[in-house]
Amino acid sequence: MSAHQALGGRIFTKPFLVLLLIFVVGLVFMVERFSSGMGAVSNLNGGFAWGIWVVFDVVVGTAFACGGYALAFMVYVFNKGQYHPLVRPAVLASLLGYALGGFGAFFDMGRFWQFYEIFIPGNWNFNSVMLEVGLCVAVYIIILALEFAPAVLEKFGMHGLLKSLNKVLFFLIALGVLLPTMHQSSLGSLLIAMGHKVHPLWQVDHMQPVLALISALIMGFSIVIFEASTSAVGFSRKSEASLLAKMRQVIIGLLSTFLIVRLLVLLVQGKLGLIFAADFASLMILLETALFAIPLVILLSPERSSRGSQLLIAAMCMLMAGSLYRFDAFLLTFNPGPGYSYFPSAAEIMITLGVVAFEIMAYLILVKTLPVLHREERAL
Repeated sequence: MSAHQALGGRIFTKPFLVLLLIFVVGLVFMVERFSSGMGAVSNLNGGFAWGIWVVFDVVVGTAFACGGYALAFMVYVFNKGQYHPLVRPAVLASLLGYALGGFGAFFDMGRFWQFYEIFIPGNWNFNSVMLEVGLCVAVYIIILALEFAPAVLEKFGMHGLLKSLNKVLFFLIALGVLLPTMHQSSLGSLLIAMGHKVHPLWQVDHMQPVLALISALIMGFSIVIFEASTSAVGFSRKSEASLLAKMRQVIIGLLSTFLIVRLLVLLVQGKLGLIFAADFASLMILLETALFAIPLVILLSPERSSRGSQLLIAAMCMLMAGSLYRFDAFLLTFNPGPGYSYFPSAAEIMITLGVVAFEIMAYLILVKTLPVLHREERAL
């Protein structure tokens, strides 16, 4: 018997129908974008070559999808098999997040019909950070699909193919650790490439790849906690708070490292005083720091971190902190020069919400029809 099971139950619940409505509205604007051009639905301009689509769907969205990446370290690199029940749901969330993040990038491509150019080596620009990000994300989506394939093979009783896939799964897992490490750090390299347009508080001279990678791992662990906690409530399953709380030492280390590295670099570079400049940027970095610090306080207390509600609060703070860090650096404090401004149009926002709604709907359908969640009688 498989260690996993399909949740079952009705698909078209009231929350699902609400998500479907959001998706349909977003779909209308998606059709308009691809039929009438980017200018018909977007407020992007020469100064802001990317907006909410790239920043949310790719920069933030792929970090949200790092749950599988984070657990791969815990289970396969550090040999913490006790977390294995959390792996398959995390891989599914990662697959959906990265796939829709990759799809979301199409909205921001002026000539989206030429996307295939990235797969032609003769056309590669080896000086482009985006080349490495694009290639890694594309390959990682394939790797995640293969890592999730056992759930599909189990569903349809394809045990021979499942056995063959398991023989090469170690190789796929190794790639599944390497690729996110490469492209998440490269997202930080994009800030270096943008130079003076990035605010000094986020332009920290070649430490952006490190901070981007650490923040991705923080968001990866926090999305695992968030997903497990909300699934326990939403699907009336046994709480996994005791298992999730055991990750606290790793998360404490990541949070502490992020805060220390960031503040230390600002101090060494003489930028620390900008935190207290009483302007928009200083307000944003103080808010970021507070959101990173709150979960650290919660997790440093064994009593607090053992409570499911406190763990959920910590996870939500980390998700908001990581998202705000990336939004601030890439969009909110981004300054392309005088004469340019950007605020997403209603169509841009609805397209983004439509993509998110589709991701949640897909997750609900798959966990109810495929053996994704572990059997409760085997829960640790």
